[in-house]
Amino acid sequence: MPWLTTIILFPIVASLLIPFIPDKEGKGRPIRWYALVIGLIDFALIVYAFYTQYDLSYPGLQLVESYPWIPQIGLNWSVGADGLSMPLVILTGFITTLATLAAWPVTWKPRLFYFLLLAMYGGQIAVFAVQDMLLFFLVWELELIPVYLLLAIWGGKQRQYAATKFILYTAGGSLFILIAALAMAFYGDTVTFDMRAIAAKDMAVNFQLWMYAAFFIAYAVKLPIIPFHTWLPDAHGEATAPVHMLLAGILLKMGGYAYIRMNAGMLPDAHAIVAPALVIFGVVNIVYAALTSFAQRNLKRKIAYSSISHMGFVIIGIASFTDLGLSGAVLQMVSHGLIGASLFFLVGATYDRTHTLMLDEMGGVGKRMGKMFSMWTACSLASLALPGMSGFVAELMVFVGFAQSDAYNPTFKALVILLAAVGVILTPIYLLSMLREICYGPENKELVEHQALIDAEPREVFIIACLLVPIIGIGLYPKILTQVYDATTVQLTERLRESVPAIAQKQQMPETPLALQPFIGAPSIGK
Repeated sequence: MPWLTTIILFPIVASLLIPFIPDKEGKGRPIRWYALVIGLIDFALIVYAFYTQYDLSYPGLQLVESYPWIPQIGLNWSVGADGLSMPLVILTGFITTLATLAAWPVTWKPRLFYFLLLAMYGGQIAVFAVQDMLLFFLVWELELIPVYLLLAIWGGKQRQYAATKFILYTAGGSLFILIAALAMAFYGDTVTFDMRAIAAKDMAVNFQLWMYAAFFIAYAVKLPIIPFHTWLPDAHGEATAPVHMLLAGILLKMGGYAYIRMNAGMLPDAHAIVAPALVIFGVVNIVYAALTSFAQRNLKRKIAYSSISHMGFVIIGIASFTDLGLSGAVLQMVSHGLIGASLFFLVGATYDRTHTLMLDEMGGVGKRMGKMFSMWTACSLASLALPGMSGFVAELMVFVGFAQSDAYNPTFKALVILLAAVGVILTPIYLLSMLREICYGPENKELVEHQALIDAEPREVFIIACLLVPIIGIGLYPKILTQVYDATTVQLTERLRESVPAIAQKQQMPETPLALQPFIGAPSIGK
């Protein structure tokens, strides 16, 4: 069975049937149930394919399918999954299905809303699965259209500005993907868009650096890396709760995935040269975004900058040249996808009750909404990397992996770890301060008198519970996730180390700390 093709096309084809679903009341009740069932079926297909068809010990592509599409230009429908893409495919199915359930209150233009949601479902999975450079560019661009419309039509007061800024930044960055894809495809004696064939080409270092720069601009926008980040706070500031979940849970991970797949995987020599600068970008992300988040009074923008800060650990892990550091980067992407989605869903649920996003106008909410208070507390603790939750393990792996790297001198490593630790210290300060202002601050008499502060309903509790289960599960036993991609990250790290003479000459490097081995399962870095 063509598993990945079915998983990608099923929600897209199903979305085309939405106009024919009868909706007598005009509030979209049968449509939302239809969209939820389609999402559940597709997620079930993803899980079934993973458990029955995916081999954890094999580092290469699996579930491979390739069909000629437009042979005149060499475009093939080529898909596959390995340790880098499979966790993110599962995450996409999980988050998108929950986002569909989070969209339950949407009653205005429900046909178009759920059509875009389902179309986006298939498009996001395609980004992680396609193995043809030209096809990758097409699905990357296709995914932008639903996000733009979801922001422009259902967003807040500044939705047109936020949507326009989003499309200008992301579509502008995508042009660099097309330029680099064409240049790499035509490089050498053979013309091919196949990613594996391109990665096997013997490309000159100067050429790699130009291609690396083009990809960097495109993925720095999506990740986002400062100073290419300014679209994100605006987009989050105007989006609805389900769109928040997709932005934080999946879209940012597309940038990290593409960076590992293309910049590190296909241009290893250039990555060895640029990596120190990449580490600096990661540190700036962590510290600058944490400080900026600390100063925000708008709840959505505070958590948006928090997301940018957390993605800095992904950048450092990618540039660490160790199995443990790269493993931590992938784990951080999945972890932040879950935690970011939970926080932004709670922002939407809180706004539905208080009709304000300004922390100065909130206060005393915890006294009247006990369930909401409990969910806010749990998700905030997850975001500040409390031990026992997924964020702690991911950040620890990045820290230890980078500290063990022989690609950098000890002084540079110490400085990076010190500055990154500043961001780690700032995170609980601004998150706990936010939690205090929302739930414990002075009660806003006007808010209490004019708004119905109704506690969380079962649907909302269920969504947060679904997100907290993997957050805590991964935090207590990370190997449940790391074993999915260990074989792939080890293979990629070995290839990257060959491009760094200081590492390639080493016969033995420090092993993974014994305390982490039983849980993480990462092999010796020196192997």
